[in-house]
Amino acid sequence: MRNKVYFASDLHLGSPVLENRKITEQRFVSWLDTIRNDAKALYLLGDIFDFWFEYKKVVPRGFVRFLGKIAELHDEGVEIHFFTGNHDIWMFNYFEREIGVIVHREALITDIDGKRFYLAHGDGMGDDSRSFQLLRAIFRNRLCQTLFSWFPPTWGVSLAHRWANHNRRKDLQYPAEYLGEDREHLVIYAKRYLQTHPDTDFLIFGHRHILLDLMLNNRSRILILGDWMQHFSYAVFDGNTLSLENYL
Repeated sequence: MRNKVYFASDLHLGSPVLENRKITEQRFVSWLDTIRNDAKALYLLGDIFDFWFEYKKVVPRGFVRFLGKIAELHDEGVEIHFFTGNHDIWMFNYFEREIGVIVHREALITDIDGKRFYLAHGDGMGDDSRSFQLLRAIFRNRLCQTLFSWFPPTWGVSLAHRWANHNRRKDLQYPAEYLGEDREHLVIYAKRYLQTHPDTDFLIFGHRHILLDLMLNNRSRILILGDWMQHFSYAVFDGNTLSLENYL
């Protein structure tokens, strides 16, 4: 019986920092097999790929196990939602046309089994730094995307991976640590959002690579999904209970 909704994020497939990129992909595909019989929907909340850019005639090499399994689940009746993250932001129409996946480029507010969900990758939310907002605006700019598409795919993908790896090692503490309610950007954002949308039951994010399940008031909870680089984590909602789990 298909009565469960699953949420996962931050696989970073293809990342140079993964010790064995193929094993990470295989592990996630194995998890997808475990949910295929009871999942009615799957929400992938961004940074599934460490880099993704759809050129006019080609898509990035690799990920065939993941792509094939997602296509299988869709064909079996699982509703699949894919949110662009800050690493796989340059997703256009390949997933929608070839697989039938529903692509979201902004946050989604939706009702699931009578509960109100706010879903997003989480990049830029609560982070007001000008440098980050400027970089995000550049990546989302159509002209910049067109200019990048003029690079031959081999050059473009290699350049993107080097840039992503350099910035991860330079700017990010990994494994990431929870900063506390007063410093965690997504918690701050969630609290602000609830001031004007108090009917929200669950706010679910990726991006931060931490596991967090926190009650914000007597009704609303925030979940941050962790990742598939060290936590191998996901959330599942059965119509009554929302829980954060690990696939071991």
